Amino acid sequence: MPPLRRIDVVLDSVKRLQRIGATAQKQHPADLAEVLSGLSDAGRLSTFDTLVAQNSRLAMEALSELDAEIGDALLAKRPPDELAKLFLELPTDDAAALVDRLPDDVSAEVLARMRHKDAGDVQHLLAYGDRTAGRIMNPEVFALAEDLTAGEAIEALQRSREVEMVFYLYVVDERRHLVGVVSLRRLLLVSPETPLKRIMTSELVKARVDTDQEEVAQEVANYNLLAIPVVDDENRLVGIITVDDVIDVIKDEATEDILRLAGVPADEHVFTSPWEAWRKRLPWLGVNLGAATLAALVVREFQATVDQFVVLAALMGVVASMGGNAATQTLTVIVRGIALGELTWSNSRRVLGKEALVGVANGIVLGGAAAGVAWGLFGNPYLGAILALAMVINLLVAAIAATLIPIALRALKIDPALASAVFITTMTDVFGFFAFLGLATAFLPYLQRGL
Repeated sequence: MPPLRRIDVVLDSVKRLQRIGATAQKQHPADLAEVLSGLSDAGRLSTFDTLVAQNSRLAMEALSELDAEIGDALLAKRPPDELAKLFLELPTDDAAALVDRLPDDVSAEVLARMRHKDAGDVQHLLAYGDRTAGRIMNPEVFALAEDLTAGEAIEALQRSREVEMVFYLYVVDERRHLVGVVSLRRLLLVSPETPLKRIMTSELVKARVDTDQEEVAQEVANYNLLAIPVVDDENRLVGIITVDDVIDVIKDEATEDILRLAGVPADEHVFTSPWEAWRKRLPWLGVNLGAATLAALVVREFQATVDQFVVLAALMGVVASMGGNAATQTLTVIVRGIALGELTWSNSRRVLGKEALVGVANGIVLGGAAAGVAWGLFGNPYLGAILALAMVINLLVAAIAATLIPIALRALKIDPALASAVFITTMTDVFGFFAFLGLATAFLPYLQRGL
């Protein structure tokens, strides 16, 4: 049975029974998370309560797979002592992420009720900056002393009860400085007497605790890693980030960029309440209203031309709309290039030239087509020529703006996905109306002659 169909069966069962029971106990946490997401708020809460009573570890593993807003709602009314016990069921990095989302007074009380060591580990992670390697790493990393042999390393690994990642074995000196890495395969292929120093790789990819999580994800993707070690300022091994955490980072970053390009906050999802969705979307729609007003002021400056040649009002929206669509295409490519590290200041000139060329080429082809349509509909070749020229100008402006604005915002430490769309939409509307109506005003005698 396909996975999605299997999940549907489980969801129907839970909806009928409104409790987990034996069927849900056998499910993977990710499947249970999808089941919980499909329930009503009341049904989700009662189902989660039942699962907590039957298998608290499974319940928390499923909760860690849920969207933040849904997961937080399931924990919102639980007392701090119960939350402290539930968080102990999770790895330290997952527990830290949940504690960080609690209200400050609640999180402080929860940490006070956790075991001293566990609370210390969570607070240690929360001390690092948000969206950094230190915040998302797991501090429980298995490491080997550099003076061990392969046989001794295997024995140490066998004695370890819980190891986050066994594909890479990190080698440290007596002060826990990271000095190398040994793959599990390499360890098993050499004789037991072989010193780790002889088989370890000293040139390894690593991340600092203050490295941005997006850069960490890029490193893992670029070098095809299953995990990446995290070191502090003195090169001491302090944690590990595994590929499952990196996948979550990539998903979150991609989702955030998509939502921000549309002017939607990154924490909104399909189950966000109407009030919250309205409150989060309204500010950017207000900014767009201001931009539209600016474009309307440009049109007002050419009101006399529009009054004399009313057909201009029907066609000026075409120029602005095509500029906006072309800018969206360019902006999507540019923001993705910035996110993947492909676009930098050093190669931005070449990218700008390429996008400008594409904009002019699109303007010529689409402007020519629009000119033919305008000529055919209104019988005025001059109107078609003005429309074509205005479209070439606006698509060129769209290409340049959609390339330079995200790069400039990135240099100013502003998320280009969040702010670019508003600026670019304003520019394409203003320049589109100005180019079309300005050309029409300049060549108004020819337009009247073409009637």
